[in-house]
Amino acid sequence: MTLEFMILIFVAALCEFIDSGLGMMYGTILSPLLIILGYSPQEVVPSILFSQAIGGMIATIGHNRCKNADFSIKSEDFKIASVIYFMGIISVVAGALIGVKIPKEWLQIYIGVLVAIMGLIVILRKNFKFSWTKVIGIGMLSAFNKALSGGGYGPLVASGLIISGREGKKAIGTTDFAEAPICITAFFAWAVLKHHFPTMDLLIPLTIGAMIGGSLGPYALSKFKSNQLVTTIVGWMAMILGVLCALNILKP
Repeated sequence: MTLEFMILIFVAALCEFIDSGLGMMYGTILSPLLIILGYSPQEVVPSILFSQAIGGMIATIGHNRCKNADFSIKSEDFKIASVIYFMGIISVVAGALIGVKIPKEWLQIYIGVLVAIMGLIVILRKNFKFSWTKVIGIGMLSAFNKALSGGGYGPLVASGLIISGREGKKAIGTTDFAEAPICITAFFAWAVLKHHFPTMDLLIPLTIGAMIGGSLGPYALSKFKSNQLVTTIVGWMAMILGVLCALNILKP
């Protein structure tokens, strides 16, 4: 394994550890970071989608096993995750359709601005009353963002559920559960529309890292009663990375 391969595994594992522990930030952090390092958005986005789908599946099992959430068929967590997923399918296809046609520079600016806004939402933690209508809206908007940019799903869903009255651990577990099928659907939409899969040099290390991080995050979450400070720190990280990503195209 090359040094670059190992670094990609480590970064993906760290981002998925944060994501499966907080319900956000895998794509939001990793997408602009990889773009800043020189990878093309058209390669970054599908690689993130596939790797997070695998990491999210592992994290979902961990959340259920650690009792962060209950995903039995009749549970409320399962019902909310199902609604978010099914309402997001149309948005995933729409996002993928736009993502394969939008110019590279525009996509990079959108990713940067989106990440910065998501970070601000996490930091401010504005209060919204919970309703099924808002759950549907959150699912559709976040899935569109995920398919278009590779990020922006977790911050909207997890934060939206937490500040609307859902218990923190349940909201995080539910986000991972809904995000896994959304990501795999978006990945295949990208593959079909672009007529090829992303390079294995990026896809494989990200997937390995996501599997590692996804197996550790739920366990860490189960050991802590509050993640407010960590969430604030991650929010600032997202804002900084988003600004750097958006400004990166201005380099000569």
